Amino acid sequence: MNLTLTQLRYLVAVARHGSVTAAARMLNVSQPSISVAIDNVEATLGQKLFVRQRGSGIALTSFGRGAVAKAKQVLAEADELVGLGTRDADVGGELVLGCFEDLAPYFAPALIRAFSQRCPAVAVIVRDETFETLGRRLGDSAIDLGLTYDLGLPSHFARILLHELRPHALLPQGHALASQASVSLAELATHPLVTTDQPHSWQHMLDLFLSRGLSPVSQSTTSSFELQRSMVANGFGVAVSYTRPYGDRSYDGLPLVCKPLSDPLPMQRIILTHDTRQRLSKAALAFIEVAKEWFASHDVFTA
Repeated sequence: MNLTLTQLRYLVAVARHGSVTAAARMLNVSQPSISVAIDNVEATLGQKLFVRQRGSGIALTSFGRGAVAKAKQVLAEADELVGLGTRDADVGGELVLGCFEDLAPYFAPALIRAFSQRCPAVAVIVRDETFETLGRRLGDSAIDLGLTYDLGLPSHFARILLHELRPHALLPQGHALASQASVSLAELATHPLVTTDQPHSWQHMLDLFLSRGLSPVSQSTTSSFELQRSMVANGFGVAVSYTRPYGDRSYDGLPLVCKPLSDPLPMQRIILTHDTRQRLSKAALAFIEVAKEWFASHDVFTA
C-alpha cells in the first residue's frame, strides 16, 4: 500500500496536536477520516506510531517519532514543489513555534510578524510552553522551533543565541530597598522571595542565591510570571526576574519597582532551540535568520 500526502498530513497533525480530536478540529475533517489514515500508515509501515496515555491523549512511539520527522520532511519538499514558479517558491509549508510562556507575549508576535513579511507563504502556529513541555514536544516533532531561556535543555538540542538579559530585583512600591540605586542578593535574602513554580526557573533563581552563600528567609511560589509580579506589587515579598514587560505595573494596576542587581551575576540567554536529530525545514531555517536580524535591530528592554 502506498502512502498519500494526505495521510502524512494527518499523521503530522495528530503528532502536533496530541490527539485525533484536536487534529480533526484543526484540519476541519472528521475524526474517523484521521483514524483510518493513521491505521493505514501503521499498516503500511508495519509498526505502531502512537500509544494511548490515560488522561493525556496519545504519544508517539520511538518509531513514530522517526516516522513523523520523515513525514514532515516529505511534506515540506512537496510544498516547495507546488510553489515552483511563484514568488514564494523558496519557502512554504507550515512552521510551529513553541515559546516559553514568560517570553511568548513579549517577543513571539513581533517575530512572527517580521517572519510573515519575509515568508508570506508559510503558515505559522505559535504555542505557549513550559520548560518541560517544550523539550518533549520538540523531541516528538509537535513543534519545530522553541523560543526559550537556555535552561533545562538536553545536550542534543541546538542553542541559537538571540539575546542576553541581566537579572533584576522586583520590589513593591515603598519597600525598604526601593530607594537604592541597586540591590544586592544579600539584601534581598532578608525578605520573603516569590518565585514561579516552573522547576527550572525557581531552581535557577535559588541557585543564584546559593552561589553567593545565601538562602532566602522564606519563599512562596506562583503559577505564572504575571501572578508573581502581582504578588510582589501587593507586598507579599520580593523577586528576581530576567523578563521585564514594558510598563512597571502588575495586572491589577499596582506599581512595581525594578532595580539592577549589584552582584556580578551571569546573564540569561534567550535562544532558539531545536532537536538536532531532526532535519530543519526551509521555513525553520528562514525563521532563525529573521529572529537573529530582529533581535540585532531592536533594543530589548532590560533593567
